[in-house]
Amino acid sequence: MKYNFNSKIIVIPDAELNKLMSSLDISQNEAIELWLCDNGYDEDEEQEELDEKASKVKILKEIDRKLPKKERKPVVRKISDEKKTLFGQILSNLEYDYGENVEILTENKLISVKIGDKTFKIDVIEQRTKKS
Repeated sequence: MKYNFNSKIIVIPDAELNKLMSSLDISQNEAIELWLCDNGYDEDEEQEELDEKASKVKILKEIDRKLPKKERKPVVRKISDEKKTLFGQILSNLEYDYGENVEILTENKLISVKIGDKTFKIDVIEQRTKKS
């Protein structure tokens, strides 16, 4: 449908007009006016008020960005004496055999050994007993 709006000819799809008229149970003139407002050709005071109210609503994501993040407590890892002893023995034996090619990646946990052009990692993991 061609509609003359402020000496401007606008083509409004008939399917959209029929859909508005049937779903909202409004007349053709009301459907045309609604279509013009929805597509930015005309302004509706009620719609502007609703847009203004919506723009004042704050989104939670914006609030989260403004709040300072809580500081986490530092992680305290309890290492048993047996694990420390075992790690020290493994490290001393590897240093005795391979010297400078032994590197501690993580204290009391991970050791790296370079033999020729290959690198090996040794991970010392203590399995805790299950609680009953």
